[in-house]
Amino acid sequence: MRCAAGIVLVGTLAFAETASSAAVGDPRDSNAGDVSYDGRLAFVRLRYELTWGSRGEPPWAHDYPTADRHLMKILDELSLVDPHTEDSNIFTLDDPELFKFPMAYMSEPGFWTLNDGEAKGFRDYMKKGGFVIFDDFRGFHLENFRTQLDRVLPGARLVELDGTHPIFHSFFEIDSPEGFLPPYERNLTPVFYGVFEDNDPAKRLMLIANYNNDLGEYWEFSDTGYMPVDLSNEAYKYGVNYFIYGLTH
Repeated sequence: MRCAAGIVLVGTLAFAETASSAAVGDPRDSNAGDVSYDGRLAFVRLRYELTWGSRGEPPWAHDYPTADRHLMKILDELSLVDPHTEDSNIFTLDDPELFKFPMAYMSEPGFWTLNDGEAKGFRDYMKKGGFVIFDDFRGFHLENFRTQLDRVLPGARLVELDGTHPIFHSFFEIDSPEGFLPPYERNLTPVFYGVFEDNDPAKRLMLIANYNNDLGEYWEFSDTGYMPVDLSNEAYKYGVNYFIYGLTH
């Protein structure tokens, strides 16, 4: 199974390479790429307030919209999920529309800020079954992530996940997740953190945080030749596993 899945994924990368590079919408617009709910999965990117940086985009929009589209195209090819592949959503943490979608993604939570209303809305979303992927943060940014997360889920414990957790086996077999290196700073040791419902490891995993890693970067550049194909493949395996797990738990 492990080998067969890997071969299938390499083949689907050719499909991802045909993805349009046209922008879904300006990320400064909170309604960019709005996908009306129709029962199908759509990629949801979480938006938080922050001044704009030198790259011309806020941290929460890094790799948008290409990474979002590429991952959904891979998921569409490999599974029966039938997600939206060309359009995605951007929601604030207190947007009631968020509750219509079971999965959400946040980039660079090291810069994450939120107010009390957003904390409550996000808390309600996760407690009602929403699953969240946090990606692209490293070093001292972990402290801000912990601080903001504690406002959302007071008392929640970040637990380091290893290859025995079911999320790493929900579709592809990933036995040693900590061995997958980030795209640039190869001296970093990846850590995958999770928070369990009621802090009970026997219950549902509510979120996964890719600390010292940046899966979105691999997804974004998988059709450019800038990233090695084998590493792009590995990054897609994590993304597919996350979505399959979130949709089935």
